Amino acid sequence: MEIIRSNFKSNLHKVYQAIEEADFFAIDGEFSGISDGPSVTALTNGFDTPEERSSPDVKFVCQSSSIDFLASQGFDFNKVFRNGIPYLNQEEERQLREQYDEKRSQSNGAGALSYTSPNTSKCPVTIPDDQKKFIDQVVEKIEDLLQSEENKNLDLEPCTGFQRKLIYQTLSWKYPKGIHVETLETEKKERYIVISKVDEEERKRREQQKHAKEQEELNDAVGFSRVIHAIANSGKLVIGHNMLLDVMHTVHQFYCPLPADLNEFKEMTTCVFPRLLDTKLMASTQPFKDIINNTSLAELEKRLKETPFNPPKVESAEGFPSYDTASEQLHEAGYDAYITGLCFISMANYLGSFLSPPKSHVSARSKLIEPFFNKLFLMRVMDIPYLNLEGPDLQPKRDHVLHVTFPKEWKTSDLYQLFSAFGNIQISWIDDTSAFVSLSQPEQVPIAVNTSKYAESYRIQTYADYVGKKREEKQMKRKWTEDSWKEVEPKRLNTQCGSYSLQNHHYHANSLTATSTVGKRNLSPSRAEAGLEARASGEISDTELEQTDPCAEPLSEGRKKAKKLKRMKKDLSPTGSISDSSAKLFEVPDTW
Repeated sequence: MEIIRSNFKSNLHKVYQAIEEADFFAIDGEFSGISDGPSVTALTNGFDTPEERSSPDVKFVCQSSSIDFLASQGFDFNKVFRNGIPYLNQEEERQLREQYDEKRSQSNGAGALSYTSPNTSKCPVTIPDDQKKFIDQVVEKIEDLLQSEENKNLDLEPCTGFQRKLIYQTLSWKYPKGIHVETLETEKKERYIVISKVDEEERKRREQQKHAKEQEELNDAVGFSRVIHAIANSGKLVIGHNMLLDVMHTVHQFYCPLPADLNEFKEMTTCVFPRLLDTKLMASTQPFKDIINNTSLAELEKRLKETPFNPPKVESAEGFPSYDTASEQLHEAGYDAYITGLCFISMANYLGSFLSPPKSHVSARSKLIEPFFNKLFLMRVMDIPYLNLEGPDLQPKRDHVLHVTFPKEWKTSDLYQLFSAFGNIQISWIDDTSAFVSLSQPEQVPIAVNTSKYAESYRIQTYADYVGKKREEKQMKRKWTEDSWKEVEPKRLNTQCGSYSLQNHHYHANSLTATSTVGKRNLSPSRAEAGLEARASGEISDTELEQTDPCAEPLSEGRKKAKKLKRMKKDLSPTGSISDSSAKLFEVPDTW
């Protein structure tokens, strides 16, 4: 079922009902990974850290090659802009509601936008000299209206917001009963005030009608965010394929801006979506890794229709047309989300074949799929396959990696020539003048570094030295910032009424130093079966990844936003109970 701006409101109850009845949700944002800049490869370097890969990049860009591709697939660009559903994030919604409340109380702080409340103001309003003539003319027109037996309404000329506020304040004091005041718009979007003679009963009726209309307008403005909030508040499993950017954009667009710190991003994301599962990571992990050669969504969907998998049979509800996987509609977000859900069901059910007795259906609440929760696939990172939202990320040993700087004119062939004596190498460009080069044999690293000691055009250093220097630069920058605050703090305290703790104005750059404590795991089916037997006898207990303790520092903005989200989402805990045994049969490994 296609829902656009024109039918969103009328079908919202169906969406809520579907969310209530669903076991899990599959999402997809079409072409959410467009990037720009002089060196696009710098944004997807093979030796990025999770913190570097997750840094926010707030842009709206149109990439010509992507636009060409979407056009060739029949993408309707007019529909995006003409029929797209509006939305607000939580901060924008809060501000809009505050503006609404302020308008309702603009009549000297106690009246209402749509009516003049009795006894609102008990003293005359102070009118600026340049507005006295204008207000006097308005009062004169209202006096004529009240004395007229024929006229019941008076339309004032369009005026400024300040003038409208003066009118509301003046009328709430001068005419506490007998009139109704309302602001309307002309076809040219000019605002003007309408004054009507009403009795108390009619005034209350119009007040309620106006209030209901404004609440409806507020909800319309919130728009599609209401759906995202309903999904998040359900606590149910949300599934995507290679979904890191989908998750980042969803949190940013519908909740609040992403923090710069990785740990704060993790905390914020798990607050919004407590259970996420990436089918690309799942397909890249045992027991699927050995029997699935291609994890792209289209190829994965085809492979999961074959033995040993059993594709699910989909029956659509009456009146709701379904996608037909026989006629691919790839690169339409709805279709991609649909087959993502089918892929998850096929892989989850396959895990059930390792149980004794086997189960043909594994639910989204099963302990069998818990090892894949909250681990998001990282594209093109050579030795960190996923971002772990619930604990420290993998800390690969990069003692075979070199950082090389060189002239801008150099090309890949120049780097291969430079390292020709060291056998096979892998090159990951950082920018026009630097790259990471990984050697096949770590013991050759000191030799390679020594070759550049007397070179004039290039420099080679170990990966550890490179990271160490970056850390020093970061610490120096933070220290400079802190020292700067220490210098300006006394001056600031002298010029402000309130006092604040100095530490609240420091910039904190938390580095990820914790390492995973989980050992290597053999995840072959035979080992899984042995685990089943041990589970049956009660010999295996759950294993958990250790999590870093929160630092005893003032909350940064990103963490404050995450805490605020937690307060706003009291119903975030997952619904339903898990009936499976607690033993984990399959675990995402800490080495790849």
